[in-house]
Amino acid sequence: MSKVIVIGGGAAGMMAAVTAAERGCEVILLEKNEKLGKKLFITGKGRCNVTNAADMEILFKNVCRNEKFLYSAFYGYDNQALMAFIEEEGCPLKVERGDRVFPVSDHSSDIIAAFSGALRKRNVDIKLNTEVKSILYTEDRAVGVNLANGKTLKADKIIVCTGGISYASTGSTGDGYRFAKESGHRFVEPKPALVPLEIRESWCKELMGLSLKNVTLTMMKGKKKLYEEFGEMLFTHFGVSGPLVLSASSYYNGDPDTMLYLDLKPALTAEQLDKRILRDFEENMNKQFKNSLGGLFPAKLIPVMIDLSGIHPEKKVNEVSREERQNFVQLIKNLPLTVTGTRSFAEAIITRGGVSVKDVNPSTMESKLIQNLYFAGEVLDLDALTGGFNLQIAWSTGHLAGESAAEA
Repeated sequence: MSKVIVIGGGAAGMMAAVTAAERGCEVILLEKNEKLGKKLFITGKGRCNVTNAADMEILFKNVCRNEKFLYSAFYGYDNQALMAFIEEEGCPLKVERGDRVFPVSDHSSDIIAAFSGALRKRNVDIKLNTEVKSILYTEDRAVGVNLANGKTLKADKIIVCTGGISYASTGSTGDGYRFAKESGHRFVEPKPALVPLEIRESWCKELMGLSLKNVTLTMMKGKKKLYEEFGEMLFTHFGVSGPLVLSASSYYNGDPDTMLYLDLKPALTAEQLDKRILRDFEENMNKQFKNSLGGLFPAKLIPVMIDLSGIHPEKKVNEVSREERQNFVQLIKNLPLTVTGTRSFAEAIITRGGVSVKDVNPSTMESKLIQNLYFAGEVLDLDALTGGFNLQIAWSTGHLAGESAAEA
């Protein structure tokens, strides 16, 4: 019987352990925390967006980097297979807006309980509060692990599922990166991803707490469009956050000429918006400009838009020139925000970067440099947008690693 050690009891690790055990291996799952699935517990605001039920084309489209590397993993174990497995393990699921999949109970603990049950049923030896210090090698072959408590465990196969470095409190402290570097693997510098953005414009602070729904956000690097999407965003004391911004952050590379543009009225063309404003002005003919915008924006946004428009707040609307009005339309359709950086890993949902996929076989998840060493999940240079796609990467790569380790 082949002996497999899985390092890390998160999504990828639990799936790798279940899969290898199901195929007849003796599996030891090592987790340095006091419980399994600590990061999984906080995903989706504690509800756990386990996957996305969309078809494969959309799954690939939502992967930001190295999507071709995921062909074998995604087609070998897709979202439908995952959903069937979780329901078979006693946790019913539901599909919500945007094809996001959650447990019916809205409790991430139920997903963790389903996996814990699956591991126990398959006799996986779960060792909690157990930290791996290093991986043992004989020439170019992984043969075991050294634990922080001084003990050594031998195995035929080692699967590294240690996650990234976002949410360090859940145990994601970059151990897998260290293991990979020590064994000569190439490495892509980690950056925070799905993270709020810091903005230069001071007026963002004045809008702190304001959430805008049904807006379009475009990210530009000079004249190149990096990202554009319709949805919801939030102003904060340092800049912007919310679903649109988190997704846009995955395309931000730190370039100084990166801008965000907000279209506050995406349902209207510039011409339609101009007619709408004209109509509002006609209805409020003798009112001052500052008192004529209640129908256009939330109250908190009005003073900022007046200030940015350059139109005197006390100017009568019937005195606003055509040029001023059209400039105002352009401002509403392209409200500019200068990106100065991202927030830290402490606020990032995931890590972008990690072990280079060039050193890992996409058909098996085995290292191309070290025999019997496998990588799965967020430790790899793979990341996707919000909506359950990152967890599907973890499940699919974990499954492929477990399956390959068992077959080999």
